[in-house]
Amino acid sequence: MTTGEEKAVLQTKATTCYTKIEDGSIVTPKGFSADGVHAGLRYSKNDVGVIYSEVPANCAAVYTQSHFQAAPLKVTQESIAKEERLQAIIVNSANANACTGEQGLKDAYEMRERCADLFNIEKHFVAVASTGVIGEFLKMDKIRQGIEELKPQASKEAAVEFQQAILTTDLVMKTSCYEVVIDGEKVTIGGAAKGSGMIHPNMATMLGFVTTDANIDSKSLQSALKEITDKTYNQITVDGDTSTNDMVLVLANGQAGNKQLNENHPQWNDFKAAFQMVSEELAKQIAKDGEGATKLIEVEVTGAKTKQEANVVAKKIVGSSLVKTAVYGADANWGRIICAVGYSEASVEPEKIDIYLEDICLFTNNSPQAFSEEAASEYLKNDQVKISVNLGVGDAAGKAWGCDLTYDYVKINASYRT
Repeated sequence: MTTGEEKAVLQTKATTCYTKIEDGSIVTPKGFSADGVHAGLRYSKNDVGVIYSEVPANCAAVYTQSHFQAAPLKVTQESIAKEERLQAIIVNSANANACTGEQGLKDAYEMRERCADLFNIEKHFVAVASTGVIGEFLKMDKIRQGIEELKPQASKEAAVEFQQAILTTDLVMKTSCYEVVIDGEKVTIGGAAKGSGMIHPNMATMLGFVTTDANIDSKSLQSALKEITDKTYNQITVDGDTSTNDMVLVLANGQAGNKQLNENHPQWNDFKAAFQMVSEELAKQIAKDGEGATKLIEVEVTGAKTKQEANVVAKKIVGSSLVKTAVYGADANWGRIICAVGYSEASVEPEKIDIYLEDICLFTNNSPQAFSEEAASEYLKNDQVKISVNLGVGDAAGKAWGCDLTYDYVKINASYRT
């Protein structure tokens, strides 16, 4: 039987304008390079990385809505406010540089300045990002040495070095790359991200970095990012927590040579579609790599009154600890799904709701349905699980992604600092 995901892939190939670049990365778009090094912030893994554009790039960003925004976010926002352009992003892992007061801000400024000196560029062309433990000061002696060792290149190996440098409790690197033809020119969009725990974003999530050689103004890029964020990054959850450091940065250096993209360009939607695919793939990879997770859960809600209500219901279901543990235990306990729908504050008429596991009907017409517990349990043992809910009160739809909740999640987070 063809799975729902395979059907979606077949449909994409037949009807869309973009192409997935299987071995693509953040350095696949023209004019971008990257690197990552082990500076000693962690025991053995890379922990300082950089993305660099040959020319200043138009940019866009979304940030955590936490009241405790980390120092790097404040410095990055200041950089972008100057000209709405960036040329480099300097990143460290192991330490979030969050809740570190004036010293933390001073250290973030120093990271920006040293990166600017490395490439002989204006300091406001540099963004700063950090991830790791909250409430500890950066080991600046190690970061200084790490920045000096960075030698960005436009190679697959260099992209991997960067991707490794941004990970914390992640088990796998997250990357995606798509190509779309705009005005007869190939426009490429590449992305890299990190995120495994403390994922329940209210803007974007984790740390995400997207590069593109598209010619697009910063205002239009920001508009596209905000719209796409609400459909992708904001629709994932691992544990219900939002970090102090969540941020997504997008750089567009214009080297593809297309006519400037904006909302009035005839291929604006083509560009957004490719951009959304990169973002959705990164978001799903984060959800699948949730701390201790064994399964990716996708919830699709249809028949909602509004798109917003569909998204809310989908995220409530995928964020429910009871739903997550049931999926982990391969238990088709649809009552937990009903509970999540019930407290979602969306428009609901119980007698109109349908609930499915893939193609197995569990509940309809306000009544339980006869189904094979063995077949449902066997389906829930897959590493990707789809729950479908039709609210039956409208035409809007939405999706959300998450993971199961396992014993290992507790183990990882009970000893995170040690």
